[in-house]
Amino acid sequence: MNFEYSKEHLAFKEMAANFAHDKLKPFSRQWDEKAYFPVDTLKEAAALGMSGMVAREDIGGAGMTRLDAAIVFEALAQGCVTTSAYLSIHNMVTTLIDTAAKPALRAIWGPKLTRMEVLASYCLTEPEAGSDAASLSTRAIRQGDKYIVNGCKAFISGASVSDIYLCMVRTTDDPYHGISCLLIEKDTPGLSFGKLEHKMGWRSQPTAMVHFDDCQVPVNHLVGQENEGFKLALQALNGGRVNIAACSLGGAATCLELTQRYLNERHQFKQPLAKMQALRFYFADMVTAFHAARLMVYQAAEALDKKKPDAALYCAMAKQYATELAFKISDKAMQLHGGYGYLADYEIERLFRDLRVHQILEGTNEIMREIIAKATLDKFSFIN
Repeated sequence: MNFEYSKEHLAFKEMAANFAHDKLKPFSRQWDEKAYFPVDTLKEAAALGMSGMVAREDIGGAGMTRLDAAIVFEALAQGCVTTSAYLSIHNMVTTLIDTAAKPALRAIWGPKLTRMEVLASYCLTEPEAGSDAASLSTRAIRQGDKYIVNGCKAFISGASVSDIYLCMVRTTDDPYHGISCLLIEKDTPGLSFGKLEHKMGWRSQPTAMVHFDDCQVPVNHLVGQENEGFKLALQALNGGRVNIAACSLGGAATCLELTQRYLNERHQFKQPLAKMQALRFYFADMVTAFHAARLMVYQAAEALDKKKPDAALYCAMAKQYATELAFKISDKAMQLHGGYGYLADYEIERLFRDLRVHQILEGTNEIMREIIAKATLDKFSFIN
């Protein structure tokens, strides 16, 4: 494994860091306070290739590797965790359309997604089907050249604003082999949205329930083959887990930067906090854990790029470790800032709120532990 950034990695990192510094960071607090979804800014990111990072170039994608994309998401999240996280979701949809949609559907929607002419949401979770995704009950019944869709999706990022919804729906009663993937447009009759959720964090992107009431969806909007939707969902989630872990790294990096500055500027007992041994050791542990998490995320991204058979295991490990570690860093950063860390004038409290949900979405960290245990308890080759 190569532990150095390539020239391409450094170029991608610089591009994303500059965008985060100029277009995200100066406005992130205002977006959070006003619950403002920065669509125009997202489209500026799309113009730089960030709405189809790993998609192929013939539909306008940037053709990045998963490792390239992880580096970009980490840098973007240092400007705004929430906006970067929505961009990750949009990229999940773009990648699925690129890799699984039939040629005609791919040709129509692929370029629109990479240019972000349309915003996209990913719809898997339901009110009664969270971690047990295979129990989803939103049903699509084929009638002639259409599917009639009925059901509900919950906690959907971008809901009510996104133009298309990539939905996992039940087409037979088989738990795992009876799920299909449909692309459903916002203006489809029978599609409606619940109230906007009031959330602890991620306030600058809308979240709502999506309802389907006899929605008529063209059969040619089927993504992949009928009844292979669960496999597609898992493939998408592997990439999403690496991306959200990378976004967590970006938020943690900002916490470390702010804390480093504060410990050197703040004086108590006639010396900077940075000269106090207990606080120095505290900070050293935070930095060490951060670099360990980064290596795990990059390893998982590389495993996806190389199509390793145990890639899903590494994605689960990286997601579980990095998201929990990033939240712990934000918590420790708040503690080291004292009362100031609890104030909205300081960025730490917002990062604390935004990072917490990363342990829940893209598969809860309890599910990540189950994936890890299932892959490792009965064999020992994973140690090598």
